[in-house]
Amino acid sequence: MKLMNRSVSFVVFASLLTGCSPKPKVTEEESAVAAQADSTMRIEYPQTQKGETIDTYFGKEVGDPYRWLEDDRSDQTKSWVTSQNDVTQGYLQNITYREQIEEKVRSIIDYERVSAPFEEGDYTYFFQNDGLQNQSVLYRKMGGSEPEVFLDPNSFSEDGTTSMPSIAFSQDASMVAYATSTGGSDWREIFVMDVESKELIGEPLQDVKFSGIAWFKNEGFYYSSYDKPTGSELSDKTDQHKVYYHRIGTSQSEDLNVFGHTEDEKHRYIFAQVSEDDRFLFLSAANTTSGNRAFVKDLADENAVWKTVKQDITSDVSMLTSEDDQIFMVTNHEAANTKVVSVSIDAPSLENWQDVVPESENVLSASTAGGFIYARYMVDAVSKVYQYTLEGEQVREVALPGIGSVGSFGGKKDTTKTYFTFTNYVTPSSIFELDIASGESALYNQPDIRFDPSEYISEQVFYNSKDGTRVPMIITRHKDSQKDGTNPTMLYGYGGFNISLTPRFSPTVAAWLELGGIYAVPNIRGGGEYGKEWHRAGTQMQKQNVFDDFIAAAEYLIENQYTSSQYLALRGGSNGGLLVGAVMTQRPEIAAVALPAVGVLDMLRYHTFTAGAGWSYDYGTAEQSEEMFNYLLSYSPLHNVKEGQTYPATLITTADHDDRVVPAHSFKFAAELQAKQSGATPTLIRIETDAGHGAGKPISKVIEETADIYGFTLYNMGIESLPAAQDMTR
Repeated sequence: MKLMNRSVSFVVFASLLTGCSPKPKVTEEESAVAAQADSTMRIEYPQTQKGETIDTYFGKEVGDPYRWLEDDRSDQTKSWVTSQNDVTQGYLQNITYREQIEEKVRSIIDYERVSAPFEEGDYTYFFQNDGLQNQSVLYRKMGGSEPEVFLDPNSFSEDGTTSMPSIAFSQDASMVAYATSTGGSDWREIFVMDVESKELIGEPLQDVKFSGIAWFKNEGFYYSSYDKPTGSELSDKTDQHKVYYHRIGTSQSEDLNVFGHTEDEKHRYIFAQVSEDDRFLFLSAANTTSGNRAFVKDLADENAVWKTVKQDITSDVSMLTSEDDQIFMVTNHEAANTKVVSVSIDAPSLENWQDVVPESENVLSASTAGGFIYARYMVDAVSKVYQYTLEGEQVREVALPGIGSVGSFGGKKDTTKTYFTFTNYVTPSSIFELDIASGESALYNQPDIRFDPSEYISEQVFYNSKDGTRVPMIITRHKDSQKDGTNPTMLYGYGGFNISLTPRFSPTVAAWLELGGIYAVPNIRGGGEYGKEWHRAGTQMQKQNVFDDFIAAAEYLIENQYTSSQYLALRGGSNGGLLVGAVMTQRPEIAAVALPAVGVLDMLRYHTFTAGAGWSYDYGTAEQSEEMFNYLLSYSPLHNVKEGQTYPATLITTADHDDRVVPAHSFKFAAELQAKQSGATPTLIRIETDAGHGAGKPISKVIEETADIYGFTLYNMGIESLPAAQDMTR
């Protein structure tokens, strides 16, 4: 993209906005290091009141002047949100090519998306989105008949902000239970419906959170929730998870609390699984997001008691399937890269576990279909798949259509075929049908999209982090892009909670590529790309490794002329928002733009909100020890904003219904940056309404938010106008 000098100024009006005045000319150093911001406009931010709150940790006083912004129910906070949004929207709306970007995003995202089909009773079901529907619609068909709409979440609300995050059919498929989320909240309702008549059965279950729906026969189902907070549903701590059994035809007040109902059994996350044959009830109980206890009950025995599968909480285990008296499980107990084991219900404790698919040098995830195990391995963050019998015999390697990521491979025991998805950064997710007996696959569905993958390349490179650790990164760009240091580049990262970033197509990323950008994703420590040890290497007192890996990725891109600091943007969400916040405060000169989304930014208080205490495995807590407190304080983004420092142009994004990472993190960080930032670069916060942490966000909001982010990013890289459509990429 060519850079053009700006000569246009604009005025932003908002409540609490006192006016505009010329800002000093940006120095050459500021342009190269932070951003080429508009040299004719100075933003006057809303005045944010400072309080006098001080906390004391191990004798050290730490101020928290914006503590009042944690009160999401106060009129003062609501007024602050309105004022900040007014300023932000005034700025964004005056980026002349923002609408052009929005049209580009809309045109690419507007394609039919179809899920893999699944069979329940006499019907075949599948999800479909015509392209711009806010929520995907669940269809069904019988045999060769025309599909009919079964459930349309777009009808749940006028603005498309109510989603359907989960659905489960009863054993005979005569009933279905589905959960709804309003405004992106983790608090949900569960409705039960008769499949044939589509009439609702009974009243919906209320106040369900972090839950599956595990049917037992056709009688009822297990689900999980917390006691409803007495204060704010958005931010109050939720600390004791419980599992309930709901019998069809009874009221929720009669639901049986089957686990987690005493102080002795207090766990933050408890989930129930029922085996396909209705024989076993398997419970996972955890206090953090890593490591769990496990228990099982034989539902065929009316007098059965809970049996302990694993009491140790230093590893993870979940039920995969069952066969007769044998339970098959996936675990990383004494297997950092994960394995499949089996055990008898007669003596299920871990000393009796037997390896079925042993640990290998690559990280394993597993599923079952047609009575077989499908072992999906990550090899340097790309997929390989093998089919195994329940006895552990390898049947074959499944042929894949290319280098990328695969998903699904699920199905019931009696199915003769399964489906899998294949995607990478330039290939829209396609569905393949696999014959289980022969191993042969055929293309089932390939989307028709306004994007030509042949024009782009994804290459995997390896670089060394600060301590010499070798880290992979996938860089996606137009095939004709030149390594001249002028490519607008988005560096995206996460680095936590054992979550792996594998190559996946995103229409919003495709839009960035068509705008002339490069998209780079490093597989930094804290993730699960190389197993449990890779995860642990980015936790607690080793969290700095995550930031160092991300910084080293930026340096690699700059040193190899993919881009330069002037054209580099840092992006990440949730734990990735923490990543961006930490890196921009540690190395503010490394990038032009910072885009922390729904971030964990106050590391001293994160565990006091909602289920945040469960993240302590990755982070530790400020009360844990003086050493841990000092370590958290050393990188907590909120506490490391320095007076008079020039930071990258920053657009913080969050949502008013985010009850996972509460928006107070972003509110306080924005206030701190606005108060202390020097230089010409803007610090803005975009607060979405009727949206949550991200799941279920309507397509319309996705398009608008993406256009705002890309417009802000390119503008603050000094780009005055976009090239003509035919010259959008070089």
